[in-house]
Amino acid sequence: MSIYNIFMSNLLVISKERLTFKLNANRMVVGTLRGFDQFMNLVVDNTVEVNGNERNDIGMVVIRGNSVVTVEALEPVNRSS
Repeated sequence: MSIYNIFMSNLLVISKERLTFKLNANRMVVGTLRGFDQFMNLVVDNTVEVNGNERNDIGMVVIRGNSVVTVEALEPVNRSS
């Protein structure tokens, strides 16, 4: 199994979980992953942009894959689902 397939299967496991996305230029958003494609473009719902103590509700967004630095689950992920 390729690294790509392993990564994509892990994204399927964490879809519908509340996640933190760190983006380039020190940006960070928190939201629920709804979908993705082979380029790791992400559809994120209930998205909140976090900038220090400031939080801005921005709703549903599409994040271009090449701007994603890290993806982190906010709660432990149940792999059996």
